[in-house]
Amino acid sequence: MSAEARADAPTPQAQQQQAMVPSGFASPPPPPGATACIALADGTVFYGTGFGATGVAVAELCFNTAMTGYQEIMTDPSYAGQIVTFTFPHIGNVGANPQDDEAAEPVALGMVARWSPTEPSNWRSAERLGDWLASRGRIAIGGVDTRRLTRLIRTKGMPHVAISHAPDGKFDIPDLVAKAAAFEGLEGADLAKTVTCAQTYRWDEMRWAWPDGYKPRATPGKRVVAIDYGAKRNILRCLAEAGCDVTVMPATTTAEEILAHEPEGLFLSNGPGDPAATGVYAAPMIRQILDQTDIPIFGICLGHQMLALALGAKTVKMNHGHHGANHPVKDLETGKVEITSMNHGFAVDSQTLPEGVMETHVSLFDGSNCGIRMKDRPVFSVQQHPEASPGPQDTFYLFERFVAAMG
Repeated sequence: MSAEARADAPTPQAQQQQAMVPSGFASPPPPPGATACIALADGTVFYGTGFGATGVAVAELCFNTAMTGYQEIMTDPSYAGQIVTFTFPHIGNVGANPQDDEAAEPVALGMVARWSPTEPSNWRSAERLGDWLASRGRIAIGGVDTRRLTRLIRTKGMPHVAISHAPDGKFDIPDLVAKAAAFEGLEGADLAKTVTCAQTYRWDEMRWAWPDGYKPRATPGKRVVAIDYGAKRNILRCLAEAGCDVTVMPATTTAEEILAHEPEGLFLSNGPGDPAATGVYAAPMIRQILDQTDIPIFGICLGHQMLALALGAKTVKMNHGHHGANHPVKDLETGKVEITSMNHGFAVDSQTLPEGVMETHVSLFDGSNCGIRMKDRPVFSVQQHPEASPGPQDTFYLFERFVAAMG
């Protein structure tokens, strides 16, 4: 089912809340009751009701088709530099709680929803979504025709936008449009450095399990160094669950610093921004590890792209990317179709894979690359997120494969 079909059809009121601001013309006044707006670089304006923090944020706008996990999405470091439009209308109905954060703070700069949040109804809820966003400085807007906005993104690509929440309903639309137009975008942006850890640390927490929640590993495991390009906490939990003693190191860590820990495996995490920009320093490091050792290497998302660059492939910017928890991916080696979670705006160009590297997974939405591996070594990576469990555990085997490769 398409993202458009999942979103509610626009109401007459919602249709009236959308406006166009052609170049050189004054913008129309906001409709009564509007306290937030989204201004696109081309002059298109969407009005709605603000919640969360007040102010202005400028970013790239993407859409996410997931029906659950809005808190995990907002705290996923891979969303740095982006504002997220949710195609599912019920956002905020289970509130927020400290256990579901994928990072210490929200990384996505804003949220766009079809409806403003209702009162939360969930036994794990600790606070309202609006309060959670406000206390963390993140702007959100509800009452938006997300169906139309999603169609716009699918047709024209991810636009540069300025989102504003002003309780008095007063907006300087020309200034917001100018801010959106001045946004440099994500191409050429190395955002991994902005979200990576500041120093090396150990991780031993495993996946959530009833009734005790998160528990630490109690037994020794394989020594794994995880390079943090914007790592989600649940990826680290899955590594620990699968049998790894995890040492997390910053994105700019050198091969010498990694090898000083005598790892049995190297993990490359997810992260934001343009892989070509991060690859300037990450790809040579990975290449050095490949040349000097024979340890298994496993990458996810940006880590997948970093491995591909290190092996000699190239990456490309996608029109609107893949963001959601319902993406079918085919394992070309087994023929199995897996339901996966994805969050990426760049992709590995499979046509540039060198000899000795094979494509292992492809998206059944558009045929884009979703996995590679070296033919003669335990070195592999995937574009999807196996830790997010949308299937619910269709791709957890990848963590087990990584551990098994370490012997």
